[in-house]
Amino acid sequence: MNQGLEGIVAAQTSLSMVDGERGELIIAGYPVEELAPNASFEEVVSLLGVSPKGDRALSPVVLDVLRDFARRKVEPMDALRAAAGLLVEEQLFAAFPTIVAAYWRLLHDREPIAPREDLGHAANYLFMLGGDVPPRHRVRALETYLNTVVDHGLNASTFTARVITSTGSDLVSAIAGAVGALKGPLHGGAPAPALDMVFEIGNASRAEEVLRRKIESGERLMGFGHRVYKVRDPRADVLAAAAERLLGNDPLYRLAKAVEASAIRLLEEYKPGRRLQTNVEFYTALLLHGIGLETPLFTPTFAVSRVAGWIAHSLEQRRAGRLIRPQSEYVGPRNLHFEKTYA
Repeated sequence: MNQGLEGIVAAQTSLSMVDGERGELIIAGYPVEELAPNASFEEVVSLLGVSPKGDRALSPVVLDVLRDFARRKVEPMDALRAAAGLLVEEQLFAAFPTIVAAYWRLLHDREPIAPREDLGHAANYLFMLGGDVPPRHRVRALETYLNTVVDHGLNASTFTARVITSTGSDLVSAIAGAVGALKGPLHGGAPAPALDMVFEIGNASRAEEVLRRKIESGERLMGFGHRVYKVRDPRADVLAAAAERLLGNDPLYRLAKAVEASAIRLLEEYKPGRRLQTNVEFYTALLLHGIGLETPLFTPTFAVSRVAGWIAHSLEQRRAGRLIRPQSEYVGPRNLHFEKTYA
């Protein structure tokens, strides 16, 4: 039996390949370290067979729902899940940044900003969040991030989208279900705690002391270790380089590098052979913070990228035309006898 379907091949795909032993990620045939820093997000999305075009504007109904959620201070990922279910299929990719940006502004008592057709996907997202056309270096940093996380094999949210699609259901349902899977902290919710850990340490001289205490108390070091990668996550290298380009000599970048070095050394000391290396979450947190995003936006921004992968996988599953129906192993009681309780 394979708990959690680990090691089970459930689909064939031409979209992305993850080799956890070699630390390799291929997206649409290209190594992530070559594609992510050099392509626009629209180019990467097109490589996955998804149209980067579409209606970015939100209907009055969607805006009303977001306003109501903002009044009740609903979490951003819950608002995104609800709003995604109100979109039409042609909007699913284009409107995700509009939803996230509009809701963020409403949460902070500001009116949403309408999308601009003359801006690319990443630039438009930053514009709708802040109200100013972002400088090129911030746009490039965000595009590198979006490219890096756009697809990653048969992860939990992508598998959810493919299972829903395999039943013959519609694309909107598949994407709304994928958002629900992504909001779980074991899948999409860890970048913010990784940054919190760096801030808690505060000074490189405290890194070993704080990290040693965390490990000895049984606390997980956020941003290290991965379910699939047994060596360093290749996405961590891409985002570390992007963070260095964006932040340069910023003290926070230097602190993060010191924390990373101490964490890897101590994890090998305390958990030899476990191969707990830096994963995508660690430098995701640093890069998105450097771009100017607050931590509650980290997972919704992940969704702004990954929705393209979800759509691509859903369309691939639709073409396959096969219901995904794994088996389960029954471990409950047998041979019970039920006494009739009515006359």
